Amino acid sequence: MLSCPISDSPLPAMKVSDILRVKGNTLYTVSPDQSLALAVDTMAERDIGSLVVMEFGDLVGMLTFREAIAAIVKNGGTVGTSLVRSVMDDHPLTCTPETEIDEVRRMMLGRHARYMPVLNGRQLMGVISFYDVAKTVVDAQDFENRMLKAYIRDWPAEDGGAQAA
Repeated sequence: MLSCPISDSPLPAMKVSDILRVKGNTLYTVSPDQSLALAVDTMAERDIGSLVVMEFGDLVGMLTFREAIAAIVKNGGTVGTSLVRSVMDDHPLTCTPETEIDEVRRMMLGRHARYMPVLNGRQLMGVISFYDVAKTVVDAQDFENRMLKAYIRDWPAEDGGAQAA
């Protein structure tokens, strides 16, 4: 009888905390009363696609290039004097460090969200992007693929069959 070295029990589900552990904890935030021009400058200078909008220590919104570009187009192609508060998403999707990656993927796809703040209670723990989620899923699939190929390659020869003479 052959035994399979790969367990029949599924691997523990990957969680947002797994992404944050690899990604690090650098966060960029902005005040809702900051000018949109300064926020866009920060995003371009730091090469980031989003800023978390914080007020009095609480998450109050999310500013991404999507909102910034929509505001610029609406203003005739200029940033003007708009404030972050007037263009931010004031109801962004959020998750916790314990949220499973599959659930995050479904949430982000459902709302076409590219960025998601991670909250532990009211404390901001980080921001994950759709790229972070996709990379995590692909890396996990690559690992599983390598393990299955190694298992197949090392499959033991069957005993008791007819042997060549």
